[in-house]
Amino acid sequence: MRPITLLVLANPAARYLAALERLPGSTHIVTGDTKEAFLGKAAGADVIFTGMGFAPLLRELWPDVARVRWVHSFSAGLDNVLFPELIESAAVMTNSRGVFARSLGEFVIASVLFFAKEMRRMVRQQQEGVWAPFDVEEIHGQTMGIVGYGEIGRAAAERAHALGMKTIALRRRPELSGGDPLVDRALGPDGLFNLLREADYVVVSAALTPSTRGMIGEAELNAMKRSAVLINVGRGPVVVESALVRALRENRIKGAALDVFDQEPLPAGHPFYGLENVLLSPHSADHTATWLDEAMQLFVGNFERFVKGEQLHNLVDKSEGY
Repeated sequence: MRPITLLVLANPAARYLAALERLPGSTHIVTGDTKEAFLGKAAGADVIFTGMGFAPLLRELWPDVARVRWVHSFSAGLDNVLFPELIESAAVMTNSRGVFARSLGEFVIASVLFFAKEMRRMVRQQQEGVWAPFDVEEIHGQTMGIVGYGEIGRAAAERAHALGMKTIALRRRPELSGGDPLVDRALGPDGLFNLLREADYVVVSAALTPSTRGMIGEAELNAMKRSAVLINVGRGPVVVESALVRALRENRIKGAALDVFDQEPLPAGHPFYGLENVLLSPHSADHTATWLDEAMQLFVGNFERFVKGEQLHNLVDKSEGY
């Protein structure tokens, strides 16, 4: 069997790439962050590892990698990675889905507690040296609605369930949640407004696809309870940002916790920075001390499966976008 050629589209100095040393010694690895780095080598590629932010380079190289059999995306989101030629090709695709779910599930719960326990108010009073007792909410018995019940959504449900919350899951195929002990009720896409009307916390964890872009807009925000909180840990454009700003300014919902945005970094002067009812994370809710290493472990394990001709984990439905 001839050696496998792996193209690594990433900064060659990235520390996390040290994990590639665990690949079979016969693997021919070519690493680079420009098209020139792959001149004369791309045509022989069997596998392409696409680092975060290097999707444009993948597309630029695509005409030269006719025999590639497997493309791996280091990121979980694929909205910036997929393009028609890749979708239509015979190459299988995988991503880092699930690697970041635990931390994002914890961020969801942190956001719930932030608003339920009025933590911004606590910090403000502490800074001002003010002693002014006030009432807080108990989240036990409240309802979490999860829009996009994949790995991240289930991680949020698991933690919410442990705290006594009820969960409503919205997914393309609700029958897949049959028997799931974490889900009190599963709905299909046509049940979105029912979820929004009932949920005290709406968690958006859906992938960005043509059908989910702008999924939560003016009408959807108006359907939410005035006491409800929106938590977005999926993709920024799933929520119409301008509509969310208006809803927050007008106090039509209690607040929002956001880890993702239309434009990142979030531009200076953006309204989100100045809103008291927003908890803002600079897309770092999953940036743990080990997140890069865990994502690399997934790839290295999949590479071993690829060499053995076994089924890869985290296979992507390219036509669906996740």
